[in-house]
Amino acid sequence: MHPLRALLVVPALVVTAAMLSPADAGAPSSNVKRAGAAGTSDVVSATTADTLRVENKRAVAVGTGGAVASETVGASRAGRAVLKHGGNAIDAAVAMAATLGVDDPFVAGPGGGGFMVIYLADSKKIVTIDGRETCPRRCTPKLFLDKSGNPLDFELARHSGISIGVPGLVAQWAKATRLYGRHSFARNLRPAIRLARRGFAVTQNFHDSTVESLADLQAFSSSRKLFLTPGGKPLPVGTIFRNPDLARTYERLAKYGPSYFYGGPLGSAIAHTAQRPPVAKQAPSDFRVIPGIMTADDVRDYRAKNRRPTHIGYRGLDIFSMAPPSSGGTTVGEALNILSGWPLGSEPRARALFHYLEASRLAFADRGAYVGDSDYVPVPIAGLLSKAFAASRRCLVHGQALLSPVAPGTPYPPYPTSCSTSSTTPSAEREGTSTNHLVAADRWGNVVSYTNTIEQIAGSGITVPGYGFLLNNEMTDFDFAPATPTTYDPNLAAPGKRPRSSMSPTIVLRHGRPWLAVGSPGGSTIITTVLQTLVNRIDFDMSLPRAIAAPRASQRNYGASLVEPAFARAPYATVLKERYGETFDVAEPPYEVIGFVNALEFLKPGLVQAASEPTRLGGGYAMVVHPRR
Repeated sequence: MHPLRALLVVPALVVTAAMLSPADAGAPSSNVKRAGAAGTSDVVSATTADTLRVENKRAVAVGTGGAVASETVGASRAGRAVLKHGGNAIDAAVAMAATLGVDDPFVAGPGGGGFMVIYLADSKKIVTIDGRETCPRRCTPKLFLDKSGNPLDFELARHSGISIGVPGLVAQWAKATRLYGRHSFARNLRPAIRLARRGFAVTQNFHDSTVESLADLQAFSSSRKLFLTPGGKPLPVGTIFRNPDLARTYERLAKYGPSYFYGGPLGSAIAHTAQRPPVAKQAPSDFRVIPGIMTADDVRDYRAKNRRPTHIGYRGLDIFSMAPPSSGGTTVGEALNILSGWPLGSEPRARALFHYLEASRLAFADRGAYVGDSDYVPVPIAGLLSKAFAASRRCLVHGQALLSPVAPGTPYPPYPTSCSTSSTTPSAEREGTSTNHLVAADRWGNVVSYTNTIEQIAGSGITVPGYGFLLNNEMTDFDFAPATPTTYDPNLAAPGKRPRSSMSPTIVLRHGRPWLAVGSPGGSTIITTVLQTLVNRIDFDMSLPRAIAAPRASQRNYGASLVEPAFARAPYATVLKERYGETFDVAEPPYEVIGFVNALEFLKPGLVQAASEPTRLGGGYAMVVHPRR
């Protein structure tokens, strides 16, 4: 089914004293040092999402020689430095992802997984690498049911060992470097090692993430020691945070390769941590955890996989994204196919946005019914991306908002010539929003769009003792139970299975050459954020920075669309409600924003515009190797 599955081969590992865990080698040095003076921190104040400050120099960069964009200054600097010193876009993406594990550890790092979409300039091909986490071999569809057969409380499941999937990022980084990079894996880890040892000033976003995940960080001794003050409080903004444990982890990966992780001491430490989460003595007396079922063999057997990308044509463009177990490519693709039947660019803005919301509603209905790990369940990818199937869904949209949950269609040929629906009940969504996305392009024309995550803010909340990184809670992306006892559910846990994801790293070709690369964090709102950004750029002819900055709305087959405050205040919102019957839930502080886009656009051959968020969550960092003057 997927012919491009080259496997990461893990050589036999000989364990030496130099490969012992940092904890065995001696107590780690302190990770915290107070900043000496006010103003030394890299602090950005968040502002409202509707302030369209597209002239922000950090958020937009234009130039030659390559470009990068990410959520942190450390990651973007790492990517730019790799490009300056002869690395390609794949090397830059790996260096950036590893560095995000240092300065954005609550959403990134070796304990997670992700999806990478790559344009290879030499062969003019799109390739993808699936680094999604896998369920241990003892997994069953009842993983998240209690003894009575009822779904577990989500928070209990999330901060328990059973939520931790076998991490895939290190395998993905090593495979991407080996197959497509110019530098060595060890060299690509150098920027992250330097930053982890040198440290950086705690930003407002870092502090806010600590506050949001504080109860979990306090409850696990390893997380408490690494991320909090001696009194168990969040580090103040401006504190210099160092992570020598993570530096040592990366150094050992650089020296011994991915076998240190998959089959080596680090894999054993991860499995042990999942089986016996290190609950702190300060944890509340009623704090419960469920031991995990991961073994060192589960970690050893992990493989990152090449998969065939999804592909659709839209307005004369070729749009490539990630296939299952990601639902991003199929859902964005189906929604665009539905939208292709309307002239969005010439419609009144309210009508065009009405069509955008309804197309998304229908595509999400089909996502929930049919998309899971295609190694385990038959996913009708061709049908979901069929123009004929899209037409059968489009005809359901008239002049009024559909009532959610809308039933899925039937994406199997022969496709209906009338409106397509079936009868099923969707399962509840619990996908975490704490993800990151980065983009990179190099002087040779290679492009990477890369989304990765540890799931919720701080993932499971559990740090691997002595290794300096948090473990994911990705297994909670599986449905805990079908919506009804008789409902088919493609997203139930199974041994080795990868949970469905919404990550949607996307590359758009125009006339056969890269034009756009885009993606976002945000759980299931990733799909709508990428979709809306594409519509803004392609149909509404906004510049890329304005397409990113524009107010967002997300319809995921729920009753009301989640919208940013600026969207709710806009004149078209009134028309959407009064004329088309749309209803809105306005996102509230402190997270009154949807998504965090990083993207790039080729303005002409060799000239690239990198763009990030100008204001959401303080804004991102876009950089080029040689800025245009």
